[in-house]
Amino acid sequence: MWIQSIARPRRAARRDASLAMLISALLGLGAHAQTAAAAPQADAPAPALPTLTVSEPEPDSLTGPSVVRQRQAIEQTAGSVGFIDNATLLDRYQSNLRDVLQEAPGVFTQNRYGQELRLSVRGSGIARSFHMRGIELLQDGIPTNLADGSGDFYEIDPMGLRSTEIYKGGNALRYGASTLGGAINFVTPTARTALSPNIIQLSGGSFGTLQTSGQVSRVLGDVDLLANITASHADGWRAHETGNYGQFNGNLGYRLGPSAETRFYLGIYATNQQLPGTLTLADALADPRKAGAGIVAQHQARDMRVQRLANRTTVALGDGQLELDSWLIHTDMFHPIFQVLTLNGNTWGLAPRYHRSWQVGDHRNDLTLGARITSGDYEALRFVNNAGVAAAPTLNARQKAQNTEVYVEDHWHVSPELAVIAGLKTLRNERRYLDHGLSAEPGARTDQANFNGLNPRLGLLWQPQRDVQVFANITRSQDVPDFTDLTQTFGASSRFVPLASQRAWTMEIGTRGSSGPWRWDATYYRSRVRGELLQYTVNPAIPASTFNAGRTLHQGIELGASLELARNLVPATGDTLVLSQLWNWSDFSFRSDPQYGNNAIPGLPKHLLRTALIYTQANGFYVTPTLDWVPVGAWVDYANTARTPRYALLGLKVGATLRSGLSFFVDLRNLTNKRYVADFGTVLNASVGAPPSTFYPGTGRSIHAGLRYQF
Repeated sequence: MWIQSIARPRRAARRDASLAMLISALLGLGAHAQTAAAAPQADAPAPALPTLTVSEPEPDSLTGPSVVRQRQAIEQTAGSVGFIDNATLLDRYQSNLRDVLQEAPGVFTQNRYGQELRLSVRGSGIARSFHMRGIELLQDGIPTNLADGSGDFYEIDPMGLRSTEIYKGGNALRYGASTLGGAINFVTPTARTALSPNIIQLSGGSFGTLQTSGQVSRVLGDVDLLANITASHADGWRAHETGNYGQFNGNLGYRLGPSAETRFYLGIYATNQQLPGTLTLADALADPRKAGAGIVAQHQARDMRVQRLANRTTVALGDGQLELDSWLIHTDMFHPIFQVLTLNGNTWGLAPRYHRSWQVGDHRNDLTLGARITSGDYEALRFVNNAGVAAAPTLNARQKAQNTEVYVEDHWHVSPELAVIAGLKTLRNERRYLDHGLSAEPGARTDQANFNGLNPRLGLLWQPQRDVQVFANITRSQDVPDFTDLTQTFGASSRFVPLASQRAWTMEIGTRGSSGPWRWDATYYRSRVRGELLQYTVNPAIPASTFNAGRTLHQGIELGASLELARNLVPATGDTLVLSQLWNWSDFSFRSDPQYGNNAIPGLPKHLLRTALIYTQANGFYVTPTLDWVPVGAWVDYANTARTPRYALLGLKVGATLRSGLSFFVDLRNLTNKRYVADFGTVLNASVGAPPSTFYPGTGRSIHAGLRYQF
């Protein structure tokens, strides 16, 4: 099935004669790498081709299921999902989450700087040009977002993942999520699912990039433990883009008995990232390496210190299973921009979940019941920015968020081939904002907003053949404003602005599977949105403001497909040649808006394509030319007067296994040194006034190489 095939890396390339010559020239390198690993005898059979289904010898773990069990579970979703076996990405350069997610259909990622990127699914957070909204990020099934729903990427280490689960839209109800974009669950390895007891990785390359990562794991009877640490540094392609990251993830599991297990997770994350700022379109194309106006003088940066402690305890109960998740996250942010912003506080949560499967005659029934209680309390201060130093205070506020959510989802198997899925989530989200002012007088101005919702879901999953699935569903989603939406900047002051939640009904229909040399994953979705939370730039020097739109429409196609063109091109190498294609079509627009009529909503390009021609050998050698293509630029403004330029980027990835446990890779990106716009912040009307300074230029030509050793 395609859901299995996307576990293998897909890259893009042009299909022409020059490519064939390139592959032929590199076949000798592949043969040499094979000889170094283990040269087959002349009369020995060709080595078996690597399969798409990973066979894992480790025993099942109640709190940390194997990759095989994870894939089997996600395949029962009556909707668009994705699964990535991150073991297939280890011999690749991974600087941020775009390198993990860029080949997943329906997931839009673009670099801004360092590990900061745009992450959007089905237009979630379409107009926000900083951080993330509308998607829940989970690690090991436990939320990493703050209690108000906002989130960062810095706590997820691409080098410390075992697998990635993508639940688009309402398909994320399995974890209690109900936003337009859904949820992405990044699963870290345990000692029972780790690829090896010891793993060391080292990579470096252009723009002063250096990354080191190490992992150690042990199984000691009923106890298992794992620790993974990654340190990375990059001077950055642009001026004032230097970034340093340290990420530690560890877990300790203990089997309480044959039917119970508990696991503790510890995460420690440190980020020091300078900000390069945004440019005008002319500067982004003519002088993309410079920093934005005023950025250096203000020493703009984003420094984060985050500690995360979580626990999952699982008890098997006959034909059911009870899980109890709990977590505590401490966040400390120092963020000099137009002012110095600081945030210091704690997020905690408790989430019980019960699964049960049973037979009623010839019909199987799978039931999930769950609840989540999350809370957060944060001190939010602001100061005059004096060259990156906090000077006179401008804001003394406190942000409090409380969420109570209950959900249920049932899979009723009408026949072995057909299942009906019904679900429901109810929620109450509370937001309190206390502005203490700057005087010595006691008391504070308090503003509060409460949000309630009832979000149903109904779907069908049909499997006419063993490796083919067809699905359809309709779901109601609800996105509650976070504090960035609710506390907006006006001049030098910040004030609470009451907003409604964003609601949508989403219909989707699709299919995934495989037949012969073909694999596919195709979905069409259509979302009718009310009160969409949109941002626009009121001044390049300050953050964006937010408002509720009227009626808007999001629709699109999420397509991933691959075709095995040939195998055994070189005798006795077990090689394959595969062509893969990713296409995201995103059509987002207003509906009879009083100001913008039926204009397109700016922020994302309508078409995004990624093509790959992947040559691999059974010994681990591979070569992958890539093509990333945006044939029509994205609208920049709500008035639809300006677009970003279209672009095409060429890349090449080569790697090989030198001997048992030791491998290397070389990753070349933007081979033609194309100048393009990677991301931007939306504006009202780009044709009025001075040219907007809102663009993040894309990175120029680069080369990275790395070694990995596991033993």
